[in-house]
This record gives sequence, C-alpha cells and structure tokens, in this order.
Amino acid sequence: MSTRPIRFVHRGRIVEVEGAPVTRSVLDWLREDARCTGTKEGCAEGDCGACTVIVAELADAASGSAQAAVVGGLSLRPVNACIRFLPTLDGKALLTVEDVTALGGGALHPVQQALVECHGSQCGFCTPGFVMTMTASYEQHREAGDLPSRARLADELAGNLCRCTGYRPILDAGQRMFELPDKRLDTRPIVELLRTLHADPALEYAAPNPAVVADGAARTDRFHAPRTLADFAALRAARPDARLLAGCTDIGLWVTKQFRDLGDIVWLGEVAELRRIVVAGGCLEIGAGAPLEDAWAALAAHWPQLNEAWLRFAGPPVRHAGTMGGNVANGSPIGDSAPVLIALGASILLRRGAATREMALEDFYLDYMKNQLQPGEFVQALRVPLPQPQQRLRAYKISKRYDCDISGLFAALCLDLEGDHVRAARFAFGGMAAIVKRAKGAEAAVIGRRWDEAAMRAAQAALDHDYTPLTDLRAGADYRRQAARGLLERFWLETRPEAPVAAASVWAAAEA
Repeated sequence: MSTRPIRFVHRGRIVEVEGAPVTRSVLDWLREDARCTGTKEGCAEGDCGACTVIVAELADAASGSAQAAVVGGLSLRPVNACIRFLPTLDGKALLTVEDVTALGGGALHPVQQALVECHGSQCGFCTPGFVMTMTASYEQHREAGDLPSRARLADELAGNLCRCTGYRPILDAGQRMFELPDKRLDTRPIVELLRTLHADPALEYAAPNPAVVADGAARTDRFHAPRTLADFAALRAARPDARLLAGCTDIGLWVTKQFRDLGDIVWLGEVAELRRIVVAGGCLEIGAGAPLEDAWAALAAHWPQLNEAWLRFAGPPVRHAGTMGGNVANGSPIGDSAPVLIALGASILLRRGAATREMALEDFYLDYMKNQLQPGEFVQALRVPLPQPQQRLRAYKISKRYDCDISGLFAALCLDLEGDHVRAARFAFGGMAAIVKRAKGAEAAVIGRRWDEAAMRAAQAALDHDYTPLTDLRAGADYRRQAARGLLERFWLETRPEAPVAAASVWAAAEA
C-alpha cells in the first residue's frame, strides 16, 4: 500500500510532514517543529483551552453544519491542539494565534483590539486560546448577522479556562469586539491552497514508532484515512485490530496521559457519509463521524429541552472535535449522550463490510466498557425517532462544576402521556451502574397510572431496586440514590398535568 506525507496549510503555505509518529500532537508539532509558540500547553487533556487552534476546511467538503463558523468558503472549528493527532490535519488548514493579525491585513483583529481595550489579559498564558475561540465566535456571528448575548458568549467560551479569574473583562471584550468596525479574516489564499490539496489521493501515512522496537528497528505504524464509506468498511474488515479514531477527545488522552501505544489507526474524519445528519423515515439519523456540536444541535432543534445538556457537554473545542458516535461507542457509564438517546428510544446501526444490523441502543451495552461490536464491525449511525406531541422529555446533569465536567449522575426521563395517564415511560440513568441503563422498575411503577404524586413516589421507591450505585471520586452511592430520586421528583413537577413548574432546562425564547 503506497504512502505519502501529511499535507496541510499553515502560515500561508502548504506544509509536508514525513517521519512524525502517527500520534504526534498538533501542539507538539507547532511548538517543537514549527517553532510557533503562541499556542500554549496547559492540561494536555483538552480541558483548559490554552492550546486552542482553529482547523479550517473547505465548506463544501465539511459536514455543512451551521454550527461551524463559515467565512469565505472555509468552515472554521476551534479545537484543542494538545489532543489532536497531526495526520488528521491532512487536506485542511491550521490557524493559530500567529495567523489572526496576518489574515486581518496586518492590523489588530477586532478580537485582539477588544481584549486590549477591555484589559482582558492578566498573566497572558490563556490569552492565545481565548483569542482563537473568540475569533471563531466573531466570524460565526458576523456571518449570521446576529449579536450574541453575554450569556451566549459565556457558553461559547466555556472550553477556555482563565487561571487569573479574569472572566469579566474577557466577556467585556467579547461584547466590545462586535462594536468595533467589522473586519473579517481574508481566507482567499487558504481556499486556493486547499483546493490544490484536494487533488491528493486519500491519506496513507506510515512512520516509525520509536516506542516499539523489534530486532533493533522501530516498528512502523500506519494512519489510514479512507474517503468513502465502502472503502472505510472494507479497510475495517481487513484490519479489525486497528484502532478506530473519531474525534480523539478520549483516545488523545491515552497518549498524553497514559503513554499508550495505539498501533495502526483508521480515521473516520474523511468519510463524508459518516458525518451526515439527516431526517429520514421518521428518524433523525446521526452519522458516527458527525461532530458532537452538530449532533447535539440537531437533537436540540427537535427537543429544545436538551439545550442545557448540549451546552454542558464539555466545551466547544471538545464538541467540535469529538463525535456522538464515538461517545456512544466508548460506552462510558457516565457519558451524557447515551442516557438521552436511550430515553428517546434510539437505535444503533452497525456495519461490517457490506452487511449492516440495527439494534436498540440499550441492548448495545453488555457490561462495563463491553459492547456488541464484533471484530471488523463499526458504528455507522444512530437513529432517533422524531418527537411526538404527547412526549415529555427532560435531561438533568449533576456534576461538581457546571461547565466542562464529567457527570456524577445523568438522568434522561421521557414519558408518553395520554391525557393525564402514562402510556409509556423510558427512564435512563448514567452514573448509577456499570453501564447506562434504564430504570425498568421505576418505569413499570408509573405506566398505566395517572401521572400524579403517588405515581412519582412509587417510581422513586422502585429506583432502589433498579440500581446499586457505586461510590467514586465524583459521588457517593447514597448521594446518587438521593439525587436520582430528587430528579424524578423534579421531572414530575415540571411535567405534571396540573400546574407544572417552568422547566429550568429550557432556554427562554430570547436565548434560543
């Protein structure tokens, strides 16, 4: 199989990289090889945002989601450079804090000028990351012709941590940048270079792995990036032991924190069919390679009750890189996607070669980090039945931090009401067992009954038999039991037929 160098656009030219390990991070390449040290290393796990960069690709080659900023034919996504592998940049452009002034014609960009005027930088370590996130935000809102509220800006900056606690002046700068004269990035030279790169064949990249030496020579690892679903399926079947890579938001930490050897890698990111989100056959179908930001936005468009769950799933740089298919396939018992999808009755489409099979998502999980995937099989898509008028849905997240934190407990609760009686119920909890699973006893306690306080209390009592939660760093078993019961009561208060309480998780129309 022939290989070629990694080719991408950086600092106004096409860069070719050969010999770098397939798991070399974009951050390490920037700082150590390109000597572009504006991008900082903080946590090396995608949590602090100091290393935020923008990955740009031709808009007609991207997923087409409105969730990415689009300027001059480019789709712009802020991502964490510390957990992004260098080969995933192939055919794309890498923009860093060094590019913002250059692409703005040599003068300060409105983002930079606003940060100066509002004193938005203290020690300065986090500032480059904030600049890149704010630049993507600026371009997105300028393109849409809207003016974001201060709360919206805070949500968009949720993936950037300021260690000096200077959030007030940073948010001041976020508002001020839209008051300054409009100044968009000049992306025309990048577009021309990217169109040149798109004549390249699909990436097959090989590099020595210095961590694994046999017979005196370093083993060669390969990075495969097929471009069609058929090619991807055939490659997966032929190489069932290769590591599948989607957004790298979890696997990246295996390298930066656990120093694990990944071997050969097969990347989903170039397969357009896996990045699509469509409505078909009464279902919302989310491709396994669709970014989390796009997937959650699509869910929230049909179920506005999920807006808060969307915004509290990590921060924008993680959501723009990670995928919902990867989050589901990972199988973490505290992942936020699975409870919502299971409560909505979603199914998962699996593929091996040309053969596909579909099953209820709740049946996909067998035990802790174990699932139904067979050798050579992969997740192709998730299918979610569209909402019905009688459906009542809420999603609640309990965590130690409001933003960018892993759940101690996640509840997705859904009822089908016929008048004031419960026709069907689906209660899914994360953090209560080794896998995300339904509270079958609690569901049975309310089905066929009037949705009143007595039914809710019966469901609360049944929860004690549905789960035996664990105690860990995020929450104790007793706390999880009490919190789960409390969330059921909150759900009843918000959905009871008589005098329901306003749902806190649904945004006001002005913020939607």
